[in-house]
Amino acid sequence: MNTPPRTSLPAHGGQLREIATKYGIEPGLLLDFSANINPAGPPASVLTALQRAIADPATLITYPDLELTDLKGALAEAEKIQPENIAAANGFVPLLVAAIRSFKVSRCLLPIPSFSEYRRSLENAEAAVVPYSLSQKNNFAYEPDELIRTAVEGSCDAILLANPQNPSGVLCPAEEMKRLVKLAADNRVTILLDEAFADYTPTHSLIRTAVEQPNLIVFRSVTKFFATPSLRVAYAVSGTPSIQSLNRILAPWPITSFAADAVCAALQDEAYAQQTRMENTAQRIWLERELCRLNLFTYPSEANFLLLRFPAQIDVAVLWEEMIVKDQIVLRSCANFEGLATGHLRVAVRSAPDNKRLIQSLERMLRRMAG
Repeated sequence: MNTPPRTSLPAHGGQLREIATKYGIEPGLLLDFSANINPAGPPASVLTALQRAIADPATLITYPDLELTDLKGALAEAEKIQPENIAAANGFVPLLVAAIRSFKVSRCLLPIPSFSEYRRSLENAEAAVVPYSLSQKNNFAYEPDELIRTAVEGSCDAILLANPQNPSGVLCPAEEMKRLVKLAADNRVTILLDEAFADYTPTHSLIRTAVEQPNLIVFRSVTKFFATPSLRVAYAVSGTPSIQSLNRILAPWPITSFAADAVCAALQDEAYAQQTRMENTAQRIWLERELCRLNLFTYPSEANFLLLRFPAQIDVAVLWEEMIVKDQIVLRSCANFEGLATGHLRVAVRSAPDNKRLIQSLERMLRRMAG
């Protein structure tokens, strides 16, 4: 199967303007399954907080709080840790690059398939990347002993992981992750752990472990779960010395007052969080069943997306484009996920009507391509 050059495809999900321009479609007509954003939209409390901030001229006149006191306080309360264990920035990548530099990572083991920004961030921070191919037969599950053995043999001083994984959504249970962190500590290896989708499996987060383990730093995204990606808020958690070192590297005023106010409001809405998890689980299970009916393999995701593997006779590059042109549905191309074989596409878990439209479209496309 031929895949279009990576430069012809969006580097990330959610790039509707780029796709709309390329195919001559109004952006508002596209149904986006490429970005893993909560389909419920932002909590009402977030909109209220933003409206209040806009109505107050002082919000624009006054510099943001350099220490992000209120934001870190809200995050600390939500995670049951101390504010001094938190660093925040406008997105995951600045935090990752700062962590690579503050931990003085020189060689990093990178299990693949993985999110493209992992390698780019490591290289931008001048760390050597040592790729390690996970087993597709084992659904890309992490094997702690094997990861540590490979890291040590490769003279790596860090391992960059994601839990749930990106792009598969596969979850490594908390106890296994803790064992991996302990093995890494015994071998003087730092664990850089991306938990961008851990809001869907909060009991498996290693946030509080990161406070106690000096070789662990955990990264979290706030805005995907609360459907506010344009606000660009992420945070990192580690021991106090590590966070102090990281903060010295981050640029000042990394988050706007608007974004900080909105996130503080969102973090207090526990009813929204519980409803989101319940609805996501129900819709993901429904999608898995329907995709199985279409003879498509789905990896056992615990996130708000599903990675699909198509039969060998299906050209996924053609399918991806046909879904846009004929049905205005945008799936996530997986061409830029390092180490992922051809034949994969990814879909977000959306609302019941949207998911039904996706299945109907896929069924028509597969029938046409098979015939």
